[in-house]
Amino acid sequence: MARPRCSVFIATSLDGFIARPDGGLDWLDRVHVPGDDHGFAAFFEAVDTLVVGRGTYDVVLGFDPWPYAGKRVVVLTHRPASPRHGEAFFSGPPAALVERLAAEGARHLYVDGGSVVSQFLAAGLVDDLTISIIPVVLGDGIRLFQGPLPERALALESARTHPKGLVQLRYHAVRPEG
Repeated sequence: MARPRCSVFIATSLDGFIARPDGGLDWLDRVHVPGDDHGFAAFFEAVDTLVVGRGTYDVVLGFDPWPYAGKRVVVLTHRPASPRHGEAFFSGPPAALVERLAAEGARHLYVDGGSVVSQFLAAGLVDDLTISIIPVVLGDGIRLFQGPLPERALALESARTHPKGLVQLRYHAVRPEG
């Protein structure tokens, strides 16, 4: 049984925040160009399971329509919750979740939310990251990388600029030799 590929596709402010302190994402609108989703639709089509943190989940619950329709969603949380769209809740370590999802046939996970991304990085489970840097300094908010984290080597696959100043970086994890 092969481990599912674990991918991150996320936007961050220039100073490293993925959301305002209240979870707000309105600042992302400054780089919106009609008809250009910066590759997100193709990425989303390629994943079969989303693993999100509770904060991300709570924000996304307010979206209409539910943006994860047709995908399996697992929320990492220690707080009780009731599924509204068929999502599952998990409170263990990322490695145990990935092992369980692999046994259930998952092949490609979309890992989202600062805490979850950091937990997966710390566990050595992130295979690739696509990070879109938005040209704004928020000054405060929810950080993408929540440490301390162990050092992880990454290799740049591509760097692309978009209209309105967005810069998208794609990396893959470099596995330790040995």
